[in-house]
Amino acid sequence: MRCTSHYLTCANREIHFMEWGHQHPQTVMAWHGLARTGRDMDELAEHLSSRYRVICPDTLGRGLSQWSPEPETEYCLAFYARLAAELIDQLGISQTHWVGTSMGGAIGTVCASGLFQPQLKNRILSLVLNDNAPELAQPAIERIKAYAGQPPAFDSVRELEAFFRQVYQPYGWLSDAQWRRLTETSTRRLPNGRVTPHYDPAMVQQFVRHPDDYLIWHHYDQLDIPVLLLRGAESDLVRPDTVQQMHQRGPGVRQQLQVQVIPGCGHAPALNVPEQLDVVTQFLSQFAVRP
Repeated sequence: MRCTSHYLTCANREIHFMEWGHQHPQTVMAWHGLARTGRDMDELAEHLSSRYRVICPDTLGRGLSQWSPEPETEYCLAFYARLAAELIDQLGISQTHWVGTSMGGAIGTVCASGLFQPQLKNRILSLVLNDNAPELAQPAIERIKAYAGQPPAFDSVRELEAFFRQVYQPYGWLSDAQWRRLTETSTRRLPNGRVTPHYDPAMVQQFVRHPDDYLIWHHYDQLDIPVLLLRGAESDLVRPDTVQQMHQRGPGVRQQLQVQVIPGCGHAPALNVPEQLDVVTQFLSQFAVRP
């Protein structure tokens, strides 16, 4: 299935996204993780594109999207929700499903709650949280802060790929071709000719200026939609006790929460193998959405 690359201006910032299955009336927003890009969703988007229109954005400061000139105030969930709302409006999407990995799941949660962007309330019909929860383990956050704010640089792309294979080992199994694509779609060359991950290091300001940005129980409690949590069996970010609390609040109380533990993965499953793709597909197939 062919995909196309697009750019739109949202909240006065240029946002890049890939679009798959444009001919379909039903839509899925597929949003990547913290230091990643929308191209991480290629396998999922291709898998879903026989039935859905799939939109895979690069978040502000990642991939081909603009870097923020105001990192202290714009690298946060509230601004990401504004970007998402304007993107959804400009694309003429009245209702959509949402699949989000890590940060992408948090953005989906705050969008679906309607607390930041009231116009999105009732427009997100279901939510897949790929190793994301309304509260994250602090030691894991500290680990992410340590590497995200100071991305390494290498002389060659092959060295960068070796780094990615090491740091993203918790993603689970990826083929050699998938590792190469992950590397090539998230590499930028520095003025000195070396290569580094394709994101703005200042995005770590989210954790400095907004230390409780990912403590979003108040958003989760507002959700009245079906939610699927995919938890990596070895995840250090989503604790089992947090999952238990999710069952006792919000969608969990309303019997709208499903949890699937993904074996052989930590943070976060890559959504690139049939077993994982089928879980998402089966969840989405329960619901209908208006075009």
